[in-house]
Amino acid sequence: MHLSPLVTLLTQIIVIVAAGQLIALGARRVGQPGVVAQVLAGIALGPSLLGAVWPAGLAALWTPASLPALTGVGQLGLVLFMFLIGLEFDLRLIRGLGRASVLISQSSIIAPFAMGMGLAWPLYARLAPEGVPFLPFALFMGVAMSITAFPVLARILAERQALRTRIGAIALACAAVDDVTAWCILAFVVSVARSEGAIGAVWTTVYAAVYIVVVVTLVRPLLARIGARTREGASQGLLAVVFLLLLANAAITETIGIHALFGAFVMGVITPRESGFTQALVEKLEDIVVIVLLPVFFACSGLRTDIGLMNTPAAWMDCAVIVVVACVGKYGGSLFAARASGLTWQESSAIGILMNTRGLMQLVVLNIGLDLKVISPELFAMMVVMAIVTTLLTSPLLEWVYPRAQLLREVEAAGRAARRAETGQSLAPQASRPAVLLCISDPTIGGPMVTLAERLVRGRARSILALRLLPVDKPSNYLSAETPDEVQTALSVVDQRAADLGIHVPNRSFPAAQPGVEICRVAEEEGVELVLLGSHRPLLQRTILGGVVAEVVAIARCPVGVLVDRGLVAVERVLLALDDSEDGLAAARVASLLEAGGVTVTRWASSGDEVDRTDALLAEARNGYDLVVVGMNATWDLDPTPTPWHRERLGSGMTTTLLAVRSA
Repeated sequence: MHLSPLVTLLTQIIVIVAAGQLIALGARRVGQPGVVAQVLAGIALGPSLLGAVWPAGLAALWTPASLPALTGVGQLGLVLFMFLIGLEFDLRLIRGLGRASVLISQSSIIAPFAMGMGLAWPLYARLAPEGVPFLPFALFMGVAMSITAFPVLARILAERQALRTRIGAIALACAAVDDVTAWCILAFVVSVARSEGAIGAVWTTVYAAVYIVVVVTLVRPLLARIGARTREGASQGLLAVVFLLLLANAAITETIGIHALFGAFVMGVITPRESGFTQALVEKLEDIVVIVLLPVFFACSGLRTDIGLMNTPAAWMDCAVIVVVACVGKYGGSLFAARASGLTWQESSAIGILMNTRGLMQLVVLNIGLDLKVISPELFAMMVVMAIVTTLLTSPLLEWVYPRAQLLREVEAAGRAARRAETGQSLAPQASRPAVLLCISDPTIGGPMVTLAERLVRGRARSILALRLLPVDKPSNYLSAETPDEVQTALSVVDQRAADLGIHVPNRSFPAAQPGVEICRVAEEEGVELVLLGSHRPLLQRTILGGVVAEVVAIARCPVGVLVDRGLVAVERVLLALDDSEDGLAAARVASLLEAGGVTVTRWASSGDEVDRTDALLAEARNGYDLVVVGMNATWDLDPTPTPWHRERLGSGMTTTLLAVRSA
């Protein structure tokens, strides 16, 4: 059956996005960045895997006539993503760099660049395309070895809550400088590769300089005026002007010979950060670019990556040499520069490992080189393998050299020091430790959780802690210096209800790739008595105890309470459903704490089979109770590990707010 071009394109995008999301599930479980999953998905859908196991499927899915449209979508996605990278690039990271950051950033460029150019000499005869001069080939090898993936590095640091540590701050600043330096060098290399002779390269350089001057003196002030208008809201008209400028900048830099991506990146860097303008742009673009458009670019790269071209021992030896040179140049240059700057060997090694992260940015550079025919398809495949290997190695090597537990201790010490600087008080421990950890998944659950938790700690020398975890796949959640709007909204609801009750509820928020694990870690560190979560029904299940809730219930070392809110505004009358299981006893202890806080608790028991007990409890709960407390077990049809299509009758049928408690 012949498919229309539109159906073909839509089918390809469906396959690309689905494959990327499936592989990302596994990548997150082993602590790897999502970008690695998208790269692997792109390679899997190309000749390296799909073409090897099912050539007919490869030919049917990627018909030659459909590739120009798919490539255009991928290139547009890449332009928009580079604009986002520019938006997230904060010039404050560069200002005031200390001696260590300056020395490390320069060494982490110079050393791998020099080693890359040196490696070009033996590889030129075997792997350079026919007719390519040695100079652009060698320059490109140097640039490809010098790249650090700023977004991936920031994500790894954010997962470890290390953005504000000494190591994190230095690595992030150095990666930011590396990105800017590498893109400037790449623009020069592209101009050399595209120009005809030295005169052409000189003219391209002149055009680039004029472009930068015009952008800084004319476009940036215009964007500042547009940004000031966002106090009244980012209208579609204002956003249209920004997108037109973005596309015009990309077109101009492509025309003058320094590639469209450079214009997109510069446009993002000069966009003002004031008045929430950047946040408005990110919210409009980020999800569709990261979820749909960028994976298309990875798929297009995967179609160009044929691991099968490395079909001899000599080719694999060349690939191994490229990986080793890349690691030694980046890691070694950063390591010794950091050590010379006064950092310890452990800190220096951690910096070197982080700077060796390549990921997406490497893939962008490689595709530019292949488009310019500066590198051959075989060398392209080798360099893609190098990018994947160096990115995969970052997280495990960092954990080995600089364990997460040590980083978290430094984060806590930095937090105490910041609080002391802000308040002028000593660093003595808090008068009370939190008894209840509130896991705020959305704004609507914050108020009821605070209302319940206040009763649990009333009259006791214990406090409440609110925790808000951010999706780690969003760059805006881990690169922004300010709290994202949705997080602030969720926490402001907590603050408002706490103020109404006359209490203070401190909060934490940070990105997390594995929210369930992070919740349990915080609970254990703080020694809380109860983790309180909102109910969660996964997309493809009927259970209200699925997703992150099920994960926390399975691994938490303290009791867990799941709140099924039905409009809780006060806790005065509580119904405790008795049963003699461990979960039932945990529920009874929670009810006792509420009773100690001045709540009237009615202890209720019922006989009969499961259906009769559940129906009887549902009927009793309608007698004016504010809250029903039960054990999270099969007695009340609340098994936390049900089949995917199981539906808890109690949770779905209860019209009163329900608290299901799981024992430790």
